[in-house]
Amino acid sequence: MFAPVFHLTPTIAKSLMVIEAARTAIEVLPIDIPMLATLRQTARLLATHLSTRIEGNRLTQTEVQDALTGAHFPGRERDAAEVRTYYRALEAIDELAATLGRINETDLKRIHGLVMTGRRNPTRYRDGQNVIRDARSGGIITLPPEAADVPTLMRDLFAWINREMQQNHLPVPVIAALAHYQYATIHPYYDGNGRTARLLTNLILHKSGYGLKGIYSLEEYYAQDLQFYYAALATGPSHNYYFGRVEADVTDFVLYFCAGMASAFTTVRARATEASRRRGPDLAALLRQLDPRQRRLLELFHDKGTVTAAEIADFLHLAHRTVVALHRTWGAPGAHLGVAAGFLSAGDPSRKNRSYRLAERYEGAAGEGR
Repeated sequence: MFAPVFHLTPTIAKSLMVIEAARTAIEVLPIDIPMLATLRQTARLLATHLSTRIEGNRLTQTEVQDALTGAHFPGRERDAAEVRTYYRALEAIDELAATLGRINETDLKRIHGLVMTGRRNPTRYRDGQNVIRDARSGGIITLPPEAADVPTLMRDLFAWINREMQQNHLPVPVIAALAHYQYATIHPYYDGNGRTARLLTNLILHKSGYGLKGIYSLEEYYAQDLQFYYAALATGPSHNYYFGRVEADVTDFVLYFCAGMASAFTTVRARATEASRRRGPDLAALLRQLDPRQRRLLELFHDKGTVTAAEIADFLHLAHRTVVALHRTWGAPGAHLGVAAGFLSAGDPSRKNRSYRLAERYEGAAGEGR
């Protein structure tokens, strides 16, 4: 059973406090949906560029964006395909993060399938030994566990992740750090392990309330000093999994990871604060009047323009009757779905299921929709 050894040092505790302060500040920033979409897309492109570059991809950040829109790069077709499949995997992580329930091992196999082939087919773990070597000297950096042990180790890892996320004994960033370390240590595939480990980290953080609206990229921190990243992962008295690495104290990697999160969160807090200021004081004051669920619904209206109560319930993961009761509290006594509160207005009355639009004064905050 996975039982990581680490210590919550004062330095780690300081990083955790920085992370919490940034998370709280970003959650209440009055960022409208068009600006949020821009920040989110920028973060996703950056994550795609840097996570694939860590693995040796040769495309520049501009070329990555061009590849995603269909550009061809003769002689670098594999690099272009790699960024496309990783981008699809990031989109799939966002979808999984929005679902309720546990983090499923099969889902991560599908994520690996997306990373490697662009298709959501669960991939099989390796059936032989793999070795991580130094590209220059050829020396062994890590000798992962034998293939026969991989399925059990992976089941133990996902059981541990879900148990810790449910019990809340450890801070979420620490859970994410340990999951990243162990996934990379097991190295369950011949290729794509680093990218999938980083995607697993994103999933844990997003499902646990550390998604920051999807506008940050930890890959930016990793890529600043790859040797430091690899050194942090190379913990233990031996490169051999069975000769000390499995029982190694991984405090150094937790410290590295949490420092990276603190750095990324601080950076994105500054970016988001500046973005919210550019929207103007009138819009900021308007957005501050909304509760967290109403702010989330701005994204749904941005995508669809007109929605039904059932679609609102599905988007917020609530029962239909709960949604009706919730939205009534947004209006005057007896108001249906908060129409009288000035947040929603009635949509097409000819539809069988009553539909709603944002009130006119909030349309600018959500954009024009589709």
